[in-house]
Amino acid sequence: MNLLHISWKNLKDKPLTSFLSILLMSLGIAIISLLLLVGKQLEEKFTRNIQGIDMVLGAKGSPLQLILAAVYQIDSPTGNINMDEAMRFTRNPMVQSAIPLSMGDSYQGYRIIGTTPKYIEHFQGEFEQGKAFERALEIVVGAKVARNLGLKVGDSFASQHGYDGEGDHHDESKFKVVGILKQSNSVLDQVLITPLESVWAVHEHHEAEEAGKGANALKLLTEEEHHDEQGEEHHEEAKEITAMLVKFRNPAMGMMISRSINENSTMQTATPAIEMNRLFALMGVGIDTLKLIALVIIIVSGISVFVSLYNSLKERKYEMALMLSMGASRTKLFLLLLSEGLIISIIGYVVGVLLSRLGLGIMAQNVEQNFHYDFSVLSLLVEELWLLVGALVIGLLAAAIPSLGIYKIDISRTLADD
Repeated sequence: MNLLHISWKNLKDKPLTSFLSILLMSLGIAIISLLLLVGKQLEEKFTRNIQGIDMVLGAKGSPLQLILAAVYQIDSPTGNINMDEAMRFTRNPMVQSAIPLSMGDSYQGYRIIGTTPKYIEHFQGEFEQGKAFERALEIVVGAKVARNLGLKVGDSFASQHGYDGEGDHHDESKFKVVGILKQSNSVLDQVLITPLESVWAVHEHHEAEEAGKGANALKLLTEEEHHDEQGEEHHEEAKEITAMLVKFRNPAMGMMISRSINENSTMQTATPAIEMNRLFALMGVGIDTLKLIALVIIIVSGISVFVSLYNSLKERKYEMALMLSMGASRTKLFLLLLSEGLIISIIGYVVGVLLSRLGLGIMAQNVEQNFHYDFSVLSLLVEELWLLVGALVIGLLAAAIPSLGIYKIDISRTLADD
């Protein structure tokens, strides 16, 4: 304790130098720690939501955009596809399950998804209140949506076209909340789920009103009959969906179906695992660069500690010689200087970890506002414990090299010169 007390006093005697060393160490630690936290969060969120989805079927466009829109609900869809055409491909015996999705509307910034009860089952959703939807315009609300918007079973509301909060309101068709889901840490938490028929009905009604077809437009559009020249042929209007989430019995054989769809239809397929690996690979270049920069900052911090203690030893040479003459051992003085580097490393690590949590909190607010995903990690990661070890090693090495000068002090000459 005496060594640590004296070391702390020595650091306080050089506030600017000590502050610079601690600042550099904490900045390096903060950057690496923040990157570790964000990487962990992204890995958990992305991995959790693509489990059990081997392929996404959707309109032609960017495969990554299709994945982000259909699976993670954080991008705009690539377009719509014909439901009958999609179902024709997914009736293949190799397909274990196919979940249709129809999107395009929202409520106060949260997306409404038209689908089937299988969508909730796929993400292992459980009900906090109420039950699953059974008919059109019934809706099930995710845990976060219900919490943030104060929705409860029995409430009614009108949806809004688009995702930016500026689209037209569909006041003519109101949804009724029939169920609230428990927190599942999946995409279910941030969406509202309704039957496919709800989305079709709302949009057909909206289109009918715009065309000025009156109060019976919904029925006329949903059950419209097209006659040929002789008036003998009937045809119901084709339905469209946004995407289809597909799971294969054998993922390897599913690649053949995927290739057939891409080559023989107006649709495209995207594999979540491949697209997310590609995204992480692109992000990895930037993350590795930032880690390298952070490592350089930490090393510069170590050099700062080295220079500080080296100059300190030169300035306090007489003091050290006097302490040696009074019975202090060289090893004790060596440990005294070594503990200064240790204190700088520990303070720098603690401040760095706190800064990383502050940075994550700021980032979490932005992510929550734009994508409705939660970023919240306060406990130390295993990698951060190794980061502590690395910081201590750098601090101790930086302090040990100049501290070795203790063993070269000539007591008699030093005292005689001064």
